[in-house]
This record gives sequence, C-alpha cells and structure tokens, in this order.
Amino acid sequence: MSVDPNSMNSLCLLRLSAIGDVCHAVAMVQAIQRHYPTLKITWVIGKLEYQLLKHLPGIEFVIFDKSQGWRSYVNLRKALSGRQFDVLLHMQVALRATLASLAIPAKVRIGFDRARAKEGQWLVTNHRVEPLATPHVLEGFMGFAKAIGVSDLTPKWDIPVPKADTEFAQSHIAEGEKVFIICAAASKAERNWLPKRYAAVANYALNQGFKVMLCGGPTQQEKTLAESITQACSGPIVNLVGQTSLTQLLALLKRASLVLAPDTGPAHMATTQGTPVIGLYAHSNPGRTGPYLSQQYVVSVYDKAIASQQSGEVKWGTRAKGADLMAFISVEAVIEKFESVLQFELG
Repeated sequence: MSVDPNSMNSLCLLRLSAIGDVCHAVAMVQAIQRHYPTLKITWVIGKLEYQLLKHLPGIEFVIFDKSQGWRSYVNLRKALSGRQFDVLLHMQVALRATLASLAIPAKVRIGFDRARAKEGQWLVTNHRVEPLATPHVLEGFMGFAKAIGVSDLTPKWDIPVPKADTEFAQSHIAEGEKVFIICAAASKAERNWLPKRYAAVANYALNQGFKVMLCGGPTQQEKTLAESITQACSGPIVNLVGQTSLTQLLALLKRASLVLAPDTGPAHMATTQGTPVIGLYAHSNPGRTGPYLSQQYVVSVYDKAIASQQSGEVKWGTRAKGADLMAFISVEAVIEKFESVLQFELG
C-alpha cells in the first residue's frame, strides 16, 4: 500500500447491508480498533442496519438511504464533502455500493480480490485483499483488517444495547429461565421452513421445559408465518414478531438459551451475543453464510440440493434454486441438533 498502516489517521468502511453481513463486519472493525485504538473510523451504512449498530463506540456513521434513489448518492457526497480518508475499505459487491464509493475520497481504496470483485468494484479500487478459496463471509471481511496490518483476526463482538432495551428483554426473559427463540422468517419466503415443522420443534422445546418465543420483523409475511406457527402449536408460545426494535431483539437473543433460524439476520445477531443457533440451510452454503460460531448445529440440505442441479465442480457461493428446497429438512434432524445443544451447551 502507498499508505503506511502505522501512519493511518482516518479510515472509511463501506458496507451498507444486510443485517447478517454488518454483524460480520462489526467483528472486523472491532479487530481494527483493538489494533489501532486511535484510528478515526467512519462507516457508510444502510438506514436499517444503522439502527442495530448506532451505539458502537468510536465510530462515526454516515447513513446511505437507498430509498431516496439518486438523491442518496448526492446526499452522501454532501455528507463527505471536504473529507479525505487515508484508506477506504470497500466491502460490498453491489453496483449500488460501487457508485456510492465514488463519493468517498480516499488515497488507498481496498476491495475484494479479482475473483470476488464483481459489479464493477475493481474499477473503483486500487488495492485488493488476499484471495481466499472457500471463505465464510466473516473470514472474507477479516481479509480487509489483515490488509491494513491487523494480526489478531479472532472474531469478537461488543455491540452496546441501551439500558431500556435490556430491561425490555429482562421483562420477557427472567434470569436463568430456559428460553427457545424461533426467528422463522428470512428475507425471501423460499428460505423459510414449513410452519407445522417449526411448531413441531416448538412443541418439543415446550416438553423439555423451555419457554418458546417467536421473534422477527414487522412485515406481513413474517406476521402471517408467526400466526401459522402459533396455530399449529399445541402449547403456549409468546409471539413478539413485529413488536421489537433491532436492539430489543438483540437483547432478547442475548438472554435466550437457544435460537432456531433459517438463513437470516437474527441468526448472526444471536452469534454476536454468544447464543447457540440451529441454522436451517437449503439454498445457500452454510460454510459461507452459516452462523459462524454454531456451524456444528447447522441442519443443511444444501449439498443435496446443489448436487441435483449442477454437475462437476460448483463455484463457492453458488445458490441452489427452487421454492420447495426447505421441505427436505426434517423435524427429526432439527430435534437431533437441539439435543446436541442441550448436551454440549446447556447441560
């Protein structure tokens, strides 16, 4: 690099979305903060994602609101007018992010290696991270910290939660209470498991003495799914879907004993809090996007799905296609992982 890492004064991080990805990015940026405690860090981030991370210490956030269309780029340029960063970490492969990066003045502009630098990213960067053959998203992000001289890449998270949100979680989960949280909905409905199967696992948890809670966002899809699960359940479960902010949800996930989720943001939020996660995967490779600290508890039919669709070597990160792939995940396989968590984490 043309900038000595030890002489860096300012760094800009560009990662707009999504919730799971910004959770991975937190581990990376906090590794940088531990190595360079006086470095001034600015994070260009999406509007929703900011709501989760806005209390992170030592970081200046600049919100990029994509709902504003072309004005979002104008507003970003205004927000950074007159600024000059020593380093830009361009950590999002999307045309939107490539265009947004043009509003960020920086001497050294680090992007992904050529194999991963899609959507024109290689056109707006002048340095690349080391290539990795089969990285988890978090490991791919840690490559940016490594590129500026950070040696301790062990993922650690410290996401502050306001006192009021902690008290909200305490009002729903008592100290020492065994709680099983189901975050049932992913951003795309095809990644959701079947409501009756969620309910079957919820019934199992109830019989094991757990309090069962449903959590998630305010979309109608999520509310409808939660209602279907509730109706199919033979015992009482607490439905908080659409009733929590992101930081309230984070506080709940921290106090939970165990979380069940498909490929969705709350699975990674739970990981940041050290809570074990049973991840349900069919469309994406859990080796790349699974809950980082709970890979041993993932229930995956991805290999089976992708093998039925492609022959020969499959490019890392390839998604399996199909609206019914999650139906290949059995209740029995999930309960088996639940029992493993009971034995190794909660015993």
